[in-house]
Formats: sequence, structure tokens, C-alpha cells
Amino acid sequence: MEVINDIISSINGVLWGWPMIILLLGTHIYLTIILRFPQRKIFKAIKLSVTKDPGSEGDVSQFGALATALAATIGTGNIVGVGTAIALGGPGAVFWCWLTGVFGISTKYAEGLLAIKYRVKTSNGKMLGGPMYALERGLGWKWMGVLFALFCALASFGIGCTVQANAISTLSFESYQIPTYVMGAIICLLTALVIIGGVHSIARVCGALVPFMAVFYIVGCFYIMFINSAYLLPALKLIMECAFNPSAAGGGFVGGTFMIACRYGISRGLFSNESGMGSAPIVAAAAQTRNPVRQALVSSSGTFWDTVVICAITGLVIVSSSLAHPDINFTDGAILTKSAFSKIPMGALLLNIGQFTFAFSTILGWSYYGERAVEYLGGKRFNLPYRILYIIAVFAGSIISLNIVWNMADCFNALMAIPNLLSLLFLSKILISETRKYLWEGNLDGVMED
Repeated sequence: MEVINDIISSINGVLWGWPMIILLLGTHIYLTIILRFPQRKIFKAIKLSVTKDPGSEGDVSQFGALATALAATIGTGNIVGVGTAIALGGPGAVFWCWLTGVFGISTKYAEGLLAIKYRVKTSNGKMLGGPMYALERGLGWKWMGVLFALFCALASFGIGCTVQANAISTLSFESYQIPTYVMGAIICLLTALVIIGGVHSIARVCGALVPFMAVFYIVGCFYIMFINSAYLLPALKLIMECAFNPSAAGGGFVGGTFMIACRYGISRGLFSNESGMGSAPIVAAAAQTRNPVRQALVSSSGTFWDTVVICAITGLVIVSSSLAHPDINFTDGAILTKSAFSKIPMGALLLNIGQFTFAFSTILGWSYYGERAVEYLGGKRFNLPYRILYIIAVFAGSIISLNIVWNMADCFNALMAIPNLLSLLFLSKILISETRKYLWEGNLDGVMED
């Protein structure tokens, strides 16, 4: 396992080198500029996300699609992922993670727009879409669509399944001594009960779970920051200093190079909000919306909540707690996160509840992504076998090594992102024309023509 982990780690070093960082951040910034800073419309996007669009075609409401996408993104990346970024890249990684989210709003907007623009309706009225359809129908790159769908299906077993199950079982064992195989069996059962009902069941559960878990976690984090109030400004200062000069980290924090801080911050930022990876557009395509731009705005609000808000406060909690308690273990992301939260009264309980709800919701959301990718590759006949394998993977992820799981997840994230980012860049004229038609010209209530 160590040899395999070393090989995968080496591959990640190549995939997450400067070319990927330039491609990812470059796309974020490029789309932000050509789309005239859609971040300015974030409050309009939030309002649209809770507004029904009756009479529009789609399988689930805009809020249901957003809740499912948030369920898939607000997961381990927001808690353990941030801790891992800090443990490996230093406090400065929090800044790069946050910055990826700010500019990633534009990319998530673009992904949502193309998802509606190029979605297809099946014979039974179901909506299917995502980067594979944009690549095939928008650019004529069927082969690239197949590659994306393949990487997505594989990624669903990494970022969406095994990583999340592993995080739940590890924390459950360390906190309550529940054997990992027992927790794995419990998660399997809960997962099976939900995903067997398809997108409607997933959206219904996520629609109820996501608002509760987000509010509960955010309020809890603000309580911890209140306890650590004396260390908040020093934590912010340290994060900013280490973003450009990682060697400035003191205490037990890792000190490294700018590249390391940047790499882990951006990779964990992508893992957290998935802007540019192409996963969220798959469920965005199922939304009931009258035109592509309305759903694009709704989709963009997901990145705001996920990274700009939740990852930022998680990073502040961990860094401020680490400054307040220098004896915290900095060698492992999961242990660092657990130690930082456990130093505060009720912090461990908050972490455990947040970890379970975040990770479990991610398992549900990604089961939909993976199933749609498999359906694109081989048709509906593979849906049931995929669900069975996915449930088995939940159990496997509960008992295997965390390091290899994280490295595999990073690898598949990059492989998904490359074809998706290329589709966004090569279809940028479509993004501009659709945005001009519905947003810049004040026609946001207009109905999309067939």
C-alpha cells in the first residue's frame, strides 16, 4: 500500500503542478473578467435559489438542485480538507483555498449555464446534462465527453464516497471507539435507503439536511471564534503572511515553499467547492428553470456558501485554536482538525456532528453524479450495478488508509477538471452571448427557446 500511495502521490505532484494551478486559477480569473464579475450578483443568486420557477422543465426545483450540489460539495473538504491543507501547506493555504472560492464563483456560474444550455431530455422526460454533454453537443468532442464521464465515475468512488466514509469512521472510532467496520455498515445502510429512490429522493433528503447542517456548523464555528477572539486577528495576519511567505509560520505549523502552500490551498479549494471540476453541473441540468442564466446564478451561490463562508471560518477556527494551544498535533490534517476543535468546550461534538452530516450528504450527492456519468457511458442498464458498487465502496472506504484515499481523490479531481475547464474556455463565446441576452440586457425572466 505504501508503494501504491507513493506512486499516486508522484502522479499528483505532476497533475497539481504549475500547469494545473495556472489552468484552474487562470480559468477562474478569465471567466470573471469576460463575464463582468458575476460575483456582483451573488445576493441576486441567493434570492433566486429559494425562488420557485413554476412551469419550467426539469426534474427538481432550483433549490433542490442547489441543495444536492451543496450536499456533494459541503463535505470532508470543508473540515478535514482544510485541516489537511494547513498541515501540509501551512496557514497560508487557507488564503489560497478562499481565493479559489472567490474567483470560482464565476466558473461555477459558467458550468451551470452550459449545463442548461446543452442538456437533453430522455424519452421518459428526464433531464440529463453536464460537461460531457457540453463537450459533445457544444464542441463536437464526443471522445472528450467520454473521458470526462469516465473520470467522473471513478472520482465518485474517491472524493464522493471513500474519502467521506473514511472521515466518518475515523472520527467515530477516535471519539467514541466505534469500530470502523460497524460505522461502515451503518453508513452503507443509510446510503442505500436514500439513493435507491434516485434524484427525487436524494434532492428531498439533501433539501432537508443541508440547511440544518450548514446553520448548525456556522453557528458553532462562530461560538468557537468568540472563545478564541483574542487570537482571531493574529490568525488572520499569520494566514496572509504565510500565503506568500510560508516560512513565516511559527510554532508547530509547517514552513515550506510558496508552491506548496499554493498547491495545497488550491487543490483543497477545488476539492471543497468543485468549481472547475464539472460535477455540480450534472445536477444543475436537472433543475426546473426558464433559462440558463437563472440556474447559472443559482449554481454560483453554492461556491459562495461552500468556500467563501464555510471553508474560511473553518480555517480561522483551526489556525486560531492552534495559536491558542501550541501543543496541538500538526502532523496530520484529520488529527489537526480534531485537536483544534476539541480544545474548545462542545467543540468535539460540533466537529463530529458536522463531519457526519457533511460527509454523509456528500456521499448522497456524488452517487447521483457518478450514476449520470455511468449512464452517459453505457446507458440506464448500468444504473443499478453502479449503485450496488457505490454502496460497497462506502464500506471499503470506512476501513482503508486515509492517505491513499486523499491522494486518489486529488488525482481524479485533476483528471475531471482538465476536460471541463477546456469546455468552458472553448465555449466562452456562448457564455458571453447567453449572459448578455438574459442578464446584461435585463431579460432574466425570459424563457429559453427550444
